[in-house]
Amino acid sequence: MINKYGIPSLLSILDLSVKEIDELVSTAEHIIANPKSYAERCKGKKLATLFFEPSTRTRLSFEAAMLELGGSVLGFSEANSSSASKGESVADTAKVISCYADIIAMRHPRDGAPFVAAQNATIPVINAGDGGHNHPTQTLTDLLTISREKGRLDHLTIGLCGDLKYGRTVHSLIEAMSRYEGVRFVLISPEELKVPDYIKYEVMDKHGNPYVETPDLEAALPELDILYMTRIQRERFADPYEYERLKDSYVLTPEKLESAKPDMAILHPLPRVNEISVKVDDDPRACYFRQALCGKYIRMALIYKLLQETDQPSPAKIHPADHLVNTITCHNPRCITNVEQELDQVFYPVNLEHGIYRCLYCEEKAKYSK
Repeated sequence: MINKYGIPSLLSILDLSVKEIDELVSTAEHIIANPKSYAERCKGKKLATLFFEPSTRTRLSFEAAMLELGGSVLGFSEANSSSASKGESVADTAKVISCYADIIAMRHPRDGAPFVAAQNATIPVINAGDGGHNHPTQTLTDLLTISREKGRLDHLTIGLCGDLKYGRTVHSLIEAMSRYEGVRFVLISPEELKVPDYIKYEVMDKHGNPYVETPDLEAALPELDILYMTRIQRERFADPYEYERLKDSYVLTPEKLESAKPDMAILHPLPRVNEISVKVDDDPRACYFRQALCGKYIRMALIYKLLQETDQPSPAKIHPADHLVNTITCHNPRCITNVEQELDQVFYPVNLEHGIYRCLYCEEKAKYSK
């Protein structure tokens, strides 16, 4: 995304072309092979980590990435230690932090919050996870891991298991992998946590990716090249009883893996609860700790790329003429537009023939006819 100041940000994996993703993976591989040559690439630059939600891997990998590029880090790790606890808006926070840092990594519980930050910041903003919406740097981490484990990003059968409804890592990974040739998806979840319709119809169907939906993990395992496990996320459930009912839907054990391919790669964005037995950790197919390390290297590549691009700003972007501004109201209770004052309600067209639009912040669907 390019904002009104001509500053680039990464809010969704779709902000990157397939060519740009491949270039980032290549840069990360070069960093892994030649870490000393990148040790001062960001000397004198500051990363602000604005984490309104708890995080271990994402926050620390961003911080480690900047430090290993020769830069420095400032920020906060929870909303209560920032002026958000006093009612400061995301827009104002972004404007203020732009005075102190060179690049922002933001995690926020509200869908679309990093988009608001990127609209108002005069430095790049990286979405480090917004609600149940997007998590593009986890997706880049996943892509680097898959590339290193399988040697390619095309012609793969990928099983995604667990919380496919609220799992932002799942949505972003499907959006990324659907653009590679010969990719097939197996969507494994209980009925209540199936992947949203817009991911099926507007992503996989659009790109012609075959997919099947099933509640049966064991039956799906033999055909998978990649198994992407996710936890059932307590923090995304309004009803705690619903969480308790679904939390143990899937548990991967060594016994279940006996039918899987010997070279299948098991990924997990972490943290895990009990969906992967610790007994699986010693299986050579278990990649999730190697995956966590990949997160540092791909974030190094991304930070370096965005800071380079900021030195040569692009032309400013405005809302295209086909976007509806303050015509439709977003009814997603998790959307940032429902908690921050005076934000424009912006919707982009998905299917003009049927009058289908989506919120620019959270992708909630709405219908409108002129």
